[in-house]
Formats: sequence, C-alpha cells, structure tokens
Amino acid sequence: MSRNIVFVDSPLTNVPLARQIAPSGYDLNVVAPGSAEYEAALPTADYLVGFVAGLVQAELYEQAPNLKLVQVLSAGYDESDIAAARAAGVPLCNNGGANSVAVSEHAILLALAVSRQIVYQHENVRAGRWRGNATPEVHELRDRQMGVVGFSNIGKKTARLAQAFGMKVVYYDLVRHSEAEEDALGVRYRLLKELLMESDVVSLHVSLNETSRGLIGAEELALMKSSAILVNTARGPVVDEAALIDALRERRIWGAGLDVFEQEPPEPDNPLFELDNVTLTAHLAGPTQESNTARLRNAFDNVARVGRGEAPLWIVPELLE
Repeated sequence: MSRNIVFVDSPLTNVPLARQIAPSGYDLNVVAPGSAEYEAALPTADYLVGFVAGLVQAELYEQAPNLKLVQVLSAGYDESDIAAARAAGVPLCNNGGANSVAVSEHAILLALAVSRQIVYQHENVRAGRWRGNATPEVHELRDRQMGVVGFSNIGKKTARLAQAFGMKVVYYDLVRHSEAEEDALGVRYRLLKELLMESDVVSLHVSLNETSRGLIGAEELALMKSSAILVNTARGPVVDEAALIDALRERRIWGAGLDVFEQEPPEPDNPLFELDNVTLTAHLAGPTQESNTARLRNAFDNVARVGRGEAPLWIVPELLE
C-alpha cells in the first residue's frame, strides 16, 4: 500500500524535526513549492503537508489523483479553493489550534505595547533621551474591558490571558455559547456594535471569509471609544486598512497593534509606518518554536489517522456543511 507524504518545505518549517517524527512506514518526500521535484512528486502523493493553503486549487487534484489528505500547517486557509476541495472529496485540515497559545500571547503583547507606548519609549532610550522629552501617557489593562471578536480556540485563550490581567471580557461570534458555558469561561456575549462601543481593547480572532472580509470598517471604527485599542492578529482584510489609518491619524481611536496587513508585505510607503500610535509586527504572531513543533505533531497525527482508515481531525468547517 502506497504511503507517500509530500512535505512542502518553507522557512517556517523544521525539516529535521519533521524527518524525526514523521510516522513510521511512510515515505517523506521534502520538496520546495513550485519546484520540479514538487511537480514530479504529485502523481504518487497520498498526503500533502505544509503551508500549502495557496496550493489547494482545482489543478492540484488533477495532478495528484491519489490524494487522501491535504494537511495545512497554518490556521488560515483563505487562499484555498474550497469548492475544488469539496468536489475532490479530499479532506482539507488546518493546524488544529497549534498556534493558539502563540497568537493569544501576541495579542496581549500588542495590547500592552500600545497601551504602554513601548515603541516610543524604546526609541527614546536608544536615542539617548532618558525618560523622553516628556512622560508618555500610558495605561494599565486592569479593570478595562477586552472585546474578543471570534471566540474559538485563539479567542478563548486570549480571553483567559486578559482575565489574568484583571480585565473584564465580552465576546462576539456567529456561534453563541450558552449562559452556563459563558459562566464557566467568565465571559458575556455582546452584539458586535455593543462590543465595539463598550470595549477598551478590541482583539480580532476570526477566519478570513466573505462574512469577515471588511468586518471592521469606517462605521465600526466610529463606534469605538477614542481611548480604545484595536488589535488584529487574524487576517489583514478583516479590517478596512484605509479607514483604520484615518481613525488613527485623526486620533478617533487611541491606537492599534497589527500583526497582519491588507497587502503582505505592505508597500514601503504604507501610511501606517508614519503613525506613532500603532505597533506593527510582520505576521509573526503564530510561529514559535513550540507552535511549530505542535503543527508538525498535529499534521502527522492526522496522516496516521487517515492511514489507519479513520477520519482526520480539524477538517475545515466549510467541508463539514
């Protein structure tokens, strides 16, 4: 029985570890995306593993007729052709929350960095301006309200971390939890407009799809407090970037912490780079040594499950409908 894993290498994958923990009895073929080796490996591929969401297109299933599983190492799969995956009948799975701790920690990091003006203080110290030209206006998180938009694995972990800082947490999600579940989690549901009007920090944790694209635009930003912080570790297009830039520039919200952008990498003249009330990172909330190991563990667990004739875990929701 053929057991060929085509493992698509990328800068974020640990190939030596992948070779160590790949399931016994399987052939692991490590290839670069788009390479001649990748093209040659597809006709006999049983499993496709890697940061391969963008490769999930109709032609993939024509080139790889034996595929039993496409295992994405990322949480997001918005670049994948879901209709093609559905038509092929091949499970498409994401990383099973492997990066949820990393992303939730990063969300809190960005909230703290903006509220305490860490970048401003760092630059002052580096420039020899001890204590700066003036004491910056900084704020604590304790006793403030965190509004979590998107309440799955990452959203829940972000809520728990916010609570550890003494924050009150409300959430908005298309899936509403029961009151008993909310009691257990120490959170309360709000409509999106309510959450935006009430919250001191709004943290976004939704997948990118047609429902969430442009979810936070000019109208939504106008509802937020002038003292509020927007944190986005989800996907850039969830926020109307031009509207956010206007809101930040005009100080209609206090600041923003962004790990993602509408265009990645952003253009060198992106107006966000000129603002002093924004903290930016390069879509690096998820990759840590620990999360990268967890991605591989989850991926190879799914490969082994399918190899045993079982259903894989973490099939993307659209394929379960």
